[in-house]
Amino acid sequence: MTVARADAHTRVVGWLKVALPLAALAILSTLFLVARRIDPEDALPYAEVDVEELAREPRMTAPTYAGITSDGSALTLRADEARPATAGVDASAASLRLDLDTPDGGRTELSAVTARMDKAAQEIVLSGGVTVTTSAGYRLETEEIAARLDRTGLESRAAVTATGPAGEIRADGMQLRQENPTSGAYVLVFNGAVRLVYQPGG
Repeated sequence: MTVARADAHTRVVGWLKVALPLAALAILSTLFLVARRIDPEDALPYAEVDVEELAREPRMTAPTYAGITSDGSALTLRADEARPATAGVDASAASLRLDLDTPDGGRTELSAVTARMDKAAQEIVLSGGVTVTTSAGYRLETEEIAARLDRTGLESRAAVTATGPAGEIRADGMQLRQENPTSGAYVLVFNGAVRLVYQPGG
């Protein structure tokens, strides 16, 4: 019985040596047969770029500019897209964000739909709806603001509506500037016809 069992075991092992590789081959063949065929049309498409348009209208995406004004304020500009100046046309940007940090610790943030660079005047003009927020607690909205690049200075070129610690303000214009060249302090000034709706404790 022992010899018979040994012979049976040997036959089973020999059979498995043949059967298992064949089964593995069959499984692999099945996998290849049922696998989804690759459609070249489903491959990631190349970006469709109009080279001629880029040559006519060069642009930059997500540009950033940072600098220091003559009086020590840190100025940072970011945009979704910018176009360099061309013959007779100023440099421009879309979805611009401007951060201004003054030496007295104040911070002013501006956002606008569009902007253009006035190189001769050393300023950037934000337009298309401008929102301004300050660390002093003011939030302003206006249609256009000019921001100086050589020194600290913001000036609206349209009527302003604002909310702040004192209440709601409507004015013909506003300025953010250094109080005087030696004080090191910066002031937000509303000018023209100014209307204040006072809100105690606001």
